[in-house]
Amino acid sequence: MSIYKLDENKIIFPDPKLADEEGLLAVGGDLSLERLVLAYSNGIFPWYSEDDPILWWAPKTRFIIKPENIHVSHSMRKFFRKHEIFIRINRDFADTMHRCRVGREEGEGTWINDDMEAAYKRLADNGLALSVEAFVDGGLAGGLYGVSLGRCFFGESMFSLKENGSKTALILFSRLLQDNGYVMIDCQFETEHLKSMGGVSISFEEYRELLDEGLKM
Repeated sequence: MSIYKLDENKIIFPDPKLADEEGLLAVGGDLSLERLVLAYSNGIFPWYSEDDPILWWAPKTRFIIKPENIHVSHSMRKFFRKHEIFIRINRDFADTMHRCRVGREEGEGTWINDDMEAAYKRLADNGLALSVEAFVDGGLAGGLYGVSLGRCFFGESMFSLKENGSKTALILFSRLLQDNGYVMIDCQFETEHLKSMGGVSISFEEYRELLDEGLKM
């Protein structure tokens, strides 16, 4: 199966169902606000290394967390009782995204480059992306960022500065999303960490139904 090459002058994607077995759908294009919104609205997202062209993905099996199903372990409940915790939304989007980048560069590697940082900052400036920062006992402990369209949140990356920093951000943010009627947190790829917090794998067909529901005005 040949991978679809995008035209930078045309904001268009092929049917996500045409992605290959690994989930790769298309290559090229740009990270314009319009293209990113079209992509996420159709279950497509960019993910590529610094020296690669832009790669667009639409995995056939999707990994999500329904906000109402976020799992809070016994140890986290104990942690919450022991500490003063709260989150802020959009305290500093650029800072949070960059912390996610630095954290991954020091650990497992990152796809977040200068172009990605600029592109998602444009989304945030237009109310289409959010950062979440968790505070424990008054200090910044961790956070996450992602795209927010309708009642769907597409998580991109997390960082931790202190014990349970990113977990605190995700748990409290999930409760906020539930209160506001969000239908899912799209985690893109399965990880054991997110699976332990309530993440489940679903088919693209199930995912598409949730996406369509969440995007309804």
